[in-house]
Amino acid sequence: MSATRSRNTDWKKSLQQVLDRQRMLELAVEREPGADEGVDIIWRSQMLALHDNMIEVESPSAIGRTIKLREGVKLNAAFVVGQNRFAFRTSILPKPPHFPHSLSLFLAQPESIERCHRKHDRFDLQGLQLPKATLWTLTDPRSVSLAERANELAFEAVSRGENAVPDADHSMMPELGAPIEGTLMNVSGGGVGIQFAPSEAAAISRNRSFWIRIAMGKANPVPIVCRGKLLHTHIDSMQNTYAGIVFDFSFNPAHQKTVAAQIALYVERVQAKKIIPR
Repeated sequence: MSATRSRNTDWKKSLQQVLDRQRMLELAVEREPGADEGVDIIWRSQMLALHDNMIEVESPSAIGRTIKLREGVKLNAAFVVGQNRFAFRTSILPKPPHFPHSLSLFLAQPESIERCHRKHDRFDLQGLQLPKATLWTLTDPRSVSLAERANELAFEAVSRGENAVPDADHSMMPELGAPIEGTLMNVSGGGVGIQFAPSEAAAISRNRSFWIRIAMGKANPVPIVCRGKLLHTHIDSMQNTYAGIVFDFSFNPAHQKTVAAQIALYVERVQAKKIIPR
C-alpha cells in the first residue's frame, strides 16, 4: 500500500473526526492480488459509530437495494479529512449479539491507517482498478428504451452462460452527442460519482441528461448502461471535476432490475474469493 507515512497512533482520532463530521467511509471488496479480469467498485457508506473494538457503518446499497456482504470478507477502506486521504484494510465482523436487528455493517478496527500520497492528478488508490465510465449527452432522452432492452437481453444471455456482444448494434443506440470519458469513483444508493479530467469539465457543466456506460471488466462483459441526471458537481484540489449523477429509469422502469442484478452479480463474484477461512 503506497502512503507517505503510517498513522498508527492517530487512527482512532482520525476516524472520530469522520464520525463527528458525519462523513462517509469508502469501501471496496479486496480482490485477489494481480487479478486483471475485473474492476473494483467503491461504495460510500455513512459511518454510524466507533465502538471499542469495531466500526459501525451503514450497509452499502445501490438503487435502493442493500448490497449483501458476507461475514469475513476483506475490504479496502478509505476516508478524507481536509485535503488528505487515508486508507486501511479491514474485514466484516459477525453481527454483535446486542445488535440483533441492526441493518448496519460492523467492521474490524484497523491496526493502522496510512495517508495516501498524490500521484499525478489524483490520490493513490492502493492498487484499486476503478471502472471507466463514458457519458454522452442525450439529445432525446426517450430514445434510451431500445438500447436498455438490448442491454437487458445481453445480460440475460451471459447469465445463462451464452456469449453476448453488447453494444454491437449501433442502430439501437440512443440519440447521442459527443462522448466524454471519466472514472467511476463510487456508487451510492441511487447513483454514481464520476471524476473527469479538467478538459472534460465544460461538457459536464453544459448538460444535465446523459447516457452512461460503465465497463465492468472481463469477468462481467456486459456493461452497465442507463440514463443519468446530473445532480451536482465540484472541483477538487487537483482541479478534477467530480460529478454526482442519479440513475433515471423514467422511460424504462424495468431496466432498474437489470442494473441492480448486474451490481449484485458483480458483488457475488468478487467477494466469493475473499472469505477469511474460519
